[in-house]
Amino acid sequence: MAVVLVLVGGPVLSALLGGYERTGGGEVAVVRNGGFFDDNKIRQVIGQGSGRTWVGLYSKVHRYPAQQRYYTITSEAKKAETSGVDVVTVPSADGVNMGIEGTLYFTLNLEPAALRAFDDKFGTRKFRGAEGETYFPWEGDQGWLAFLDQIVRPVIDNDLRSQINSFRCAELVSSCALVQNASAPAARQGAQAQSNNANIAKVQTAINTSLAADLRSTLGGDFLTNIRFNLVKVALPDRVQEAVDRAQAAFAQVSEAQARVATAKAEAAANKARQDGYTKCPTCARIEELKALPQGITVYAPGNPNGALLPNK
Repeated sequence: MAVVLVLVGGPVLSALLGGYERTGGGEVAVVRNGGFFDDNKIRQVIGQGSGRTWVGLYSKVHRYPAQQRYYTITSEAKKAETSGVDVVTVPSADGVNMGIEGTLYFTLNLEPAALRAFDDKFGTRKFRGAEGETYFPWEGDQGWLAFLDQIVRPVIDNDLRSQINSFRCAELVSSCALVQNASAPAARQGAQAQSNNANIAKVQTAINTSLAADLRSTLGGDFLTNIRFNLVKVALPDRVQEAVDRAQAAFAQVSEAQARVATAKAEAAANKARQDGYTKCPTCARIEELKALPQGITVYAPGNPNGALLPNK
């Protein structure tokens, strides 16, 4: 009899204990029915940091992040959300491909109705990750990132493309003018830097204005809140940057040569002015000659054709 109780009671007790769930401080959960005779509809929503809650036998718990999340686009592989180097490459108004890096900050809408709708729409679908595997968005960080890559990233790319396309390359990166117009003086870059920063700020503001509406339209609801995009860097393609570096080096060489010419001209002008002064004042010239004599010379015979100098005995 005891053996029967153990064999029967063990699974029953395990099932009963498995019918309780709780969430951590940084997560919420959507619970779906999973019993033998249940449907697969949403049973309940568990808020973040809950105590143990009865969710029913064999129910499925979909956990989602409750805290602020971010999605980083960067050329630094260790900081990128996807594997390897990751930048958004979009053309400027004059056709130069610009590498855009930035970070999207957002929070999942924690209203129970919004969570239910989000799980119905996205929690029952799998999304392909960077390595080729597919995940549900509630399957840990890999699943959440796969969802962002497949659904949110295209919206970011499209917004960046539409905004960057309204500016010329040199309006965002001043050094771009060096390779687009070789006659442009390097001195103009400093004046353009403030304009570049202002234009980048305009791009960021425009993206933050449009991104929330575009995500709402794409996702089909206000599932993401507190959306903010920080535009971190606008970079030129490697080949264009190499051309810029060469142009800057060439301008530096020109500036150096011009400085040498200016120095030579200044020295020549000084010598001419000095000679003119000596012509007008021969005595001044003699005085300068005496000043230039080595120390210890006491006799100086300027009329001597050999220019004799007699030192102290």
